[in-house]
Amino acid sequence: MSAHVIADDAEALAVAASLAAEFRPGASARDAARRLPRAELDRMSASGLLAVTVPAGHGGADVGARTLAEIFRLLATADASLAQIPQSHFAYVNVIRRQGTSEQREFFFAALLAGRRFGNAQSEAGTRHVQDIRTRLEPRPDGSYVLTGVKHYSTGALFADWIPVLARTGDDRLHVAYVPSGAPGLTVVDDWDGLGQRTTASGTVRLDGVPVPADRVLPHHLTFEGPQLHGALAQLLHAAIDTGIAAGALAEAAEFVRTKSRPWFESGVETAAEDPLLIQRFGELALCTKAAEALLREAARSVDAARADLRDDTAAEASVAVAVAKVQAARAAVEVSSALFEVSGTRSAADSLNLHRHWRDARTHTLHDPARWKIQHIGRFVLNGTRPPRHGLL
Repeated sequence: MSAHVIADDAEALAVAASLAAEFRPGASARDAARRLPRAELDRMSASGLLAVTVPAGHGGADVGARTLAEIFRLLATADASLAQIPQSHFAYVNVIRRQGTSEQREFFFAALLAGRRFGNAQSEAGTRHVQDIRTRLEPRPDGSYVLTGVKHYSTGALFADWIPVLARTGDDRLHVAYVPSGAPGLTVVDDWDGLGQRTTASGTVRLDGVPVPADRVLPHHLTFEGPQLHGALAQLLHAAIDTGIAAGALAEAAEFVRTKSRPWFESGVETAAEDPLLIQRFGELALCTKAAEALLREAARSVDAARADLRDDTAAEASVAVAVAKVQAARAAVEVSSALFEVSGTRSAADSLNLHRHWRDARTHTLHDPARWKIQHIGRFVLNGTRPPRHGLL
């Protein structure tokens, strides 16, 4: 596989906008038929968009958090599933950047610039909680490892060249093992049946004695032993997806009302778009969406500032800013995608139109991690100056 190499932030945004425009017309049909977007992901890889965070010293554009968040927002306005698939990809690029050796960085950054994709195998089902990782990385006499476990919600794994696997060693420390697709003992099962995000293929990964060379394992536990932005960056991208869902739903609602809706007979106007009550509601929905977009930009700015001066205080400020953006984005995505039907009327509920995909995507994606706990951390920080904990979900 070969890929274009994007030069800078401006080109990255232009490419993202172009791909969003290209992906938008087929998004509803892909969702309705659950047609997996392999061709679209290949286009994304070839465009160079998946390598934009490769450091400049390795030939990448090294874009900032604000650019990366906008890339995800743009893609999600067109197709929320397509936007979600590379979220983990960038999170695990960040792991290499922070914890990789010089040899690991050289190897993987070159692969990324050539268009290779990361998936993920991190979450597990049936454990006590999301941080209770039971997949095991057992050492062998020659210094290599063997992976054993079962992962769920493995977004992107089915389409990946490399699958980063979260696992614990005998001392219970967390590591990431980068496993190539097709490795012996690795099985990726397309059993995702969520009501939304239908084409993310967020299914099951089974690891049955998968061999892993020592140089494909990174000490992820070190990430959380000091100030870090791993969680903030990962959550920023989730916030961008929700914000994009809200904007996409709002745009589709406006188009429907302008072209297909009838005015209510009591309004006394000729078209639905002139109905003062609909105008009022669209204004409210726009405020909700614009607030999410503004908070997303502010959160990304905070992440960029912390990256330039990483300390406990700056990392905490970035994490809280991202939590604020994520809470608002989740609210906007669910409210606007639901209100789409309120403003568009009975005709919009036709299953054949598939307008409900926006709500299904919002309702599914916003379950990723609970906003109620983010609000707790926001409140503790604002009231008592308590820094949020160091973990990958905040």
